[in-house]
Amino acid sequence: MTEREKMVSGQLYNPTDAELMALRKKVRQACIEFNRSNEDETQRRYELLHSVLKSHKKDFYFEPNIRFDYGCNTSVGENFFANYNCTILDVAPVTIGDNVMFGPNVTIATPVHPLVADERAIQQFPDGVYDLEYAKPITICDGVWLASGVIVNGGVTIGKNSVIGSGSVVTRDIPEGVVAVGNPCKVLRKITDADRMFDRKKTV
Repeated sequence: MTEREKMVSGQLYNPTDAELMALRKKVRQACIEFNRSNEDETQRRYELLHSVLKSHKKDFYFEPNIRFDYGCNTSVGENFFANYNCTILDVAPVTIGDNVMFGPNVTIATPVHPLVADERAIQQFPDGVYDLEYAKPITICDGVWLASGVIVNGGVTIGKNSVIGSGSVVTRDIPEGVVAVGNPCKVLRKITDADRMFDRKKTV
């Protein structure tokens, strides 16, 4: 099994592996070019993201600045929008559904390090000097809104149509159709028809 295969499957792996270092270099260069692009270079921005993402649907948008660990482990759905300073540490797979919105400064963080300090430290292995890492996948289901400054930790699934309040740190799964807030993030209440701000039948 390659180090890349170990990484994606959630096993301890060597982050200094040559293949992984090349992938990180590729996506970091793409992010630099994307973040330096002009407002009207929409096609250039699309091409840069297309070159690094695992998959995406037709309409999606990232506002600069952006940052990925690999890019090739992130899948993006239709009508996705990410505001300023989106960081996706996609060591494990990150799956983002349709009609998902990210506020500014959202962080999606799949990487995990060992809890015991001597296992976490940089050390000498037969194939080199490095620290051990592993990762857990993250799934953001259709219709989710992550408000400003939300952090989603590895292993989390956020259910369909839920809203995560500003500054929340999501450490556990969130069910569908709820408002959840806090650190650690907890369900506040269900979203109901009482939350509607307009009558769709009258406005469409």
